[in-house]
Amino acid sequence: MSIRKTAMILFRALLLTFFAVVIGNRLADFPISRWWTFLPLAAALAIGVAVSLSGNRRKGADRASVEVGPPVRGRWSALNSPADKVPSHGTHAYGQTYAIDIVAEPEATGAEPEGTVAESEDGPRTRPGFAVLWPVVRRPRIFPAFDEPVYAVADATVVHASDWRRDHLSRNSWPALVYLMLVEAGVRDTGGAAWITGNHVVLDLGDGVYAMYAHLRRGSLTVRPGDRVRAGQQIARCGNSGNSTEPHVHFQLMDGPDPDSARGIPFSWQGIGVPANGETFTAAETPSAAPGA
Repeated sequence: MSIRKTAMILFRALLLTFFAVVIGNRLADFPISRWWTFLPLAAALAIGVAVSLSGNRRKGADRASVEVGPPVRGRWSALNSPADKVPSHGTHAYGQTYAIDIVAEPEATGAEPEGTVAESEDGPRTRPGFAVLWPVVRRPRIFPAFDEPVYAVADATVVHASDWRRDHLSRNSWPALVYLMLVEAGVRDTGGAAWITGNHVVLDLGDGVYAMYAHLRRGSLTVRPGDRVRAGQQIARCGNSGNSTEPHVHFQLMDGPDPDSARGIPFSWQGIGVPANGETFTAAETPSAAPGA
């Protein structure tokens, strides 16, 4: 077992210990102010920060960018892109060093203000904007990314596939975002990487390269572990499961199948490159097959 994996297990064990102590103190009517109550939490936070800040220092971990096909089709825009900063999500944990989030951005009709939702028989045409206070949450299906197909970026073998977790309401308002950061994210961290990524697929592209897709829609996976997939084959649909603020596709390459111990690998999408934050791009409907590495 790697040091990184051991650290993540210890991190979760300390968080669980803290929660158990707090609940025990409440039930036994002990004073919560006792300093030792917070020792497990302090130790867990120290380990979490260390893992988050530990980059690709392992021998051979730094690799050249791997070109693969895009995981979606149509018009999308990038958020938390490694084109702007590394680590892109502010942490090296869970192999996210070069991860990217993308949201669907269908062409607006020009009749609606930017950031509003225009319903039609074909669904929403624009993405809802971030709310200051209201609405606090929104149903995932009003976001244009929800239920959009997700595709294999290369010929690969399915290593992990899970899609039983629910698609929750959005967290794209300040009250909901504060709740996510202060409460929900900590609980999911305690549950492990699978609770952070939600419904997910991990593909083995060969040559020590693995692709992970996170926050997929419950029940949408068309593959299972051991399956062989071809580049451009649909493997799931976009959802809003796990540690997600709104329906989007989280994509990353890493050097192992376990996000707890893996390190991130830089990527480039064929014909697109690496879109920067806020950059809109269009993925071809029928891209050519991409090499695994």
